[in-house]
Amino acid sequence: MSTNKALLERRLKVLPKGLGIAFPIFAQKAKNSEIWDVDGNRYIDFVAGIGVLNTGHTHPKITAAVSEQIQNFSHTAGQIASYESYVQLCEELCKRAPIENAKAFLLTTGAETVENAIKIARAKTGRPGVIAFRGGWHGRTLLALGLTGKVMPYKKNFGPMPASIYHAAFPCPANKITEEEALEDLKMIFKCDIDPSEVAAMIVEPVQGEGGFHQLTPSYAKKLREICDEHGIMLIFDEVQCGFGRTGTLFATEQLGVEPDLMTSAKSLAGGYPISALIGKADVMDAAQPGGLGGTYAGSPLGTTAALKVLEVIDEENLLERSKHIGEKIGNFLKDLNLPQIANIRYKGAMLAFDLVDADGNPDADATNALKAAAFEKGLLLASCGMYFNSIRVMVPLTVEEEILDEALEIIKSCL
Repeated sequence: MSTNKALLERRLKVLPKGLGIAFPIFAQKAKNSEIWDVDGNRYIDFVAGIGVLNTGHTHPKITAAVSEQIQNFSHTAGQIASYESYVQLCEELCKRAPIENAKAFLLTTGAETVENAIKIARAKTGRPGVIAFRGGWHGRTLLALGLTGKVMPYKKNFGPMPASIYHAAFPCPANKITEEEALEDLKMIFKCDIDPSEVAAMIVEPVQGEGGFHQLTPSYAKKLREICDEHGIMLIFDEVQCGFGRTGTLFATEQLGVEPDLMTSAKSLAGGYPISALIGKADVMDAAQPGGLGGTYAGSPLGTTAALKVLEVIDEENLLERSKHIGEKIGNFLKDLNLPQIANIRYKGAMLAFDLVDADGNPDADATNALKAAAFEKGLLLASCGMYFNSIRVMVPLTVEEEILDEALEIIKSCL
């Protein structure tokens, strides 16, 4: 049997250096919130495939449904010979999304949904420009990368970025940016860089992912909606990471009191199977000409089957309330530690992050890396994020067993 060490050596020979690996392990099996590597080591998974496994690893209902589907067919291409699960999933998404009179279609990755949202917004408005936000994360394909508001390690050496994209400040107390300052920055973009009459869309995450789990407030979301309405701009909420129960509601948008024109969804949509969705107002979604949307693997029948079961599991296991419980438990645990190196604990549901700072209150990326390394040695997988690389983010499955959650928190405490 292969070992972690042997597989790492093989990996180095055939994979490019640009494809990083967070931990020097290779998975052998996984169940709910635990992973076992090929050397037999067991880990508690607080990363969950980068926010993909809200319903846990190998949930029996999802696995059984996909196993049954694969006996029938694995692929037809949804634009060639479609299937009922594709239509059924879109029906469910349109019914559950906070958009009246919605339509939806399916793709494979989060970046694809983002790019198609921009395509549709440009088709609807006849305009080229896009406003994104600093610290935002929208994917690694070139247009999505242009929208992403963080250079290292994602943009460096890959320019020039696509044209007609402008980045506005994201209001965030931890970064000392008020809503008033962010609004003034947006106004200056309209004065100095692009007239609002040339802007097709604004795209923003209800909770920033890679940027540090900073939350868009309802008040600022309403300001963005007002500006978009005033100038005929499409408002896009990117829910790839913050969606499907992570924030305590199925969509984080539900907590903003604002109806977007378009919404993206991926990651935990299908419990580990690659599928994504774009949902939007019907008249906006219909702006693209026939044949202008799609993709060879778009709306995989394995993904649609899994996603329908994910919705069932979320309902039957009350995972939205479970998400709130997890966030409150971890948040209170960190507060009760009362350690000076912990700052800016923030969460919506189980979408939680906290910063590590030095004695002067400055971002401490070294301490963040040290915590991840120490936790790994004790059997806990943690991920970081943030503009200053000093935020720890929690993406534990919402199905995590209570005793395993307690075990993980004790590891974090001992490491800190």
